Amino acid sequence: MRRCKTTRSGSRSSLAEYFLDLNRERTVEGLKAALARSRKGERPRKLSEADLEVGRALLDTGSITVAEIARRLGVSRFTFYSYLPQARARSQPARG
Repeated sequence: MRRCKTTRSGSRSSLAEYFLDLNRERTVEGLKAALARSRKGERPRKLSEADLEVGRALLDTGSITVAEIARRLGVSRFTFYSYLPQARARSQPARG
């Protein structure tokens, strides 16, 4: 049985390149449209300023764990730490 060479791999790569270019163009257009609407393309914030004040107050009391504060605010500990990095220092035991 004789096999003939095909150019499928070549046509697949050119098709993939086409879709990459199309995706890039659409992304740039979307970013330009967002900029025109005064949007930067960022994700919405999980914690408002009021939530941060509550979190700081609970953190300052020292009687509640960071995990419990995060649970009450409806976010993960990682998210809470990203908003209040000083909470990480408080939650780690002193080494010495």
